[in-house]
Amino acid sequence: MKQRTFGRTGKTVSEIGFGAWAIGGAWGDVSKEDAKAALHASLDAGTTFIDTADVYGDGRSEQLISEVLKERGGDQPYVATKLGRRLSPHVAEGYNKQNMTAFVERSLVNLQTDCLDLVQLHCPPPAVYYQQEVFGYLDDLVAAGKIRHYGVSVEKVEEALKAIEYPNVQSVQIIYNIFRQRPASLFFAEAKKRQVGVIARVPLASGLLTGKMNASTAFAADDHRAFNRHGEAFDKGETFAGVPYDVALEVVEEIRKLVPANATMAEFALRWILMEDAVSTVIPGARNAAQAQANARASAVPALPADTMEALREIYRNRIAQYVHHSW
Repeated sequence: MKQRTFGRTGKTVSEIGFGAWAIGGAWGDVSKEDAKAALHASLDAGTTFIDTADVYGDGRSEQLISEVLKERGGDQPYVATKLGRRLSPHVAEGYNKQNMTAFVERSLVNLQTDCLDLVQLHCPPPAVYYQQEVFGYLDDLVAAGKIRHYGVSVEKVEEALKAIEYPNVQSVQIIYNIFRQRPASLFFAEAKKRQVGVIARVPLASGLLTGKMNASTAFAADDHRAFNRHGEAFDKGETFAGVPYDVALEVVEEIRKLVPANATMAEFALRWILMEDAVSTVIPGARNAAQAQANARASAVPALPADTMEALREIYRNRIAQYVHHSW
């Protein structure tokens, strides 16, 4: 597993991380046994970065991570969590010192630690990025020894650019995949200039870029791919990267022609992301050990040739950009 520098934190992390949303909830049923096996398999493969959130399964994801890390002992991975989405209603006014401190204290208990490696604002309302005091509360939590570093998880490129104006924002988590290429046009250059770590999420477009889905694929009722296609529960860009399902299936077949014989389509899609050196780590999810092992193998896929990269940019411009480029 190759490692990359994580911004200004002084840490290096595995370029393939573990996205722990699926083991928490909203992806159909995942048993505790499968969830823990997925984590163990990922760590066995060299993963040193785990991303979770306090709302994934209402804390289940954080608790499973703490159980697995306690079982393993030894060197610990860098664990990132998030706060803010426990607010109801989810409004900018809720990002106050009292609430944020309470969220951090809860995550400390769930993760069974006395200091969180990284806390990210969890796709907050846009107004939060213009409230300097919110970032001051995070500075206070660092000073108190509750968190080591903080960053943001964003929906839009514009939010990412605003967030990194704050000098102590160490990382930005953003959707970046073959279907969502806009971050590469401006944001990545700014992130590199400021030495901000970049976490690429939704790398497989909710599974579409594995090439294993078709028009008759069924999803469980509690899977966001069934209930959030139009943004009914949260931003629709989190589900299938915001691309209409039928269009995406057609484009997947075009992409499939570019996949080399020595890689699966999922490995190819993850390797495409890793071609961008501004990306610190990619966080595909895994519901079982086999998926975790498959994700990790992407680190060994050779660099993609220039003509393949240009063909994928052309596919994006001609088939996908009209649905996503100006929304996120």
